[in-house]
Amino acid sequence: MNYRHAFHAANFADVLKHAVLARILAHLRQKEAGFRVIDTHAGIGLYDLAGDEAGRTGEWRGGLGRVLDAALPAATSDFLAPWLAEVRAANAGPEIALYPGSPLIAAQMLRPQDTLVANELHPEDHATLAAVLGKDAKVMSLDGWTAVKSLLPPPERRGLLLIDPPFEQPGEFDRLARALTDAHRRFATGIQLLWYPLKDPQAVESFIDRVEATGIPRILRLEHWTRRVTPDGPLVAAGMLVVNPPWTLADDAKAALPGLTEALATGPGAGWRVGWVAGE
Repeated sequence: MNYRHAFHAANFADVLKHAVLARILAHLRQKEAGFRVIDTHAGIGLYDLAGDEAGRTGEWRGGLGRVLDAALPAATSDFLAPWLAEVRAANAGPEIALYPGSPLIAAQMLRPQDTLVANELHPEDHATLAAVLGKDAKVMSLDGWTAVKSLLPPPERRGLLLIDPPFEQPGEFDRLARALTDAHRRFATGIQLLWYPLKDPQAVESFIDRVEATGIPRILRLEHWTRRVTPDGPLVAAGMLVVNPPWTLADDAKAALPGLTEALATGPGAGWRVGWVAGE
């Protein structure tokens, strides 16, 4: 599959992924010491929802658009609040016309003592990302998988590694499992957030089994689907692994996901999952 960010900005998968990202960053800000965010597949940083790519697919209407229109339960609204605050901060007025990707969400949430390293290999996207972030980040053009090894451990010894690959090439689940292991070896105390599409449940379960076999502790699994998954259909399900998650994240997600699933559902079989691949 091809999951280049611009075509899918603000879709159902971005809603949960970026809500979790914003909550992790809010958690890291609770301590005064600086931290580092490393985004290995950063995209362009800011997306015009009426632009060529996002406007062509219109996927944002089934994600951000539904959230903005929904009467959400309190637990869901609270869970999404840090992310929605950054979405609104990226827009000059009350109308939501622009959507911030993960590097811009991070840049907006960081303090002077914190650091963002945003990596994007695609030459045109790299140039756009550098213009969007300006002096707020170090923008690099490494292969995203190479960046995991090159940029860890961070000098701050605190932080988040975000791996959100486009899944354009075969073998991405293998690369994701190796990256998780490499990152933990170099930065065992760091938080990792790893995103994946859920089109082939068997491939996902094989990936989860491989991660569990590493013996790495404290890995949380979050997934949601807007209707029943069919291998030949469009992407309707996605998941994340969070290594060393904030201690409240699992319970907060369990409280929030029923309301979010209802808001994003597009057909029979919509659902969600919060569980531990590995505990303490």
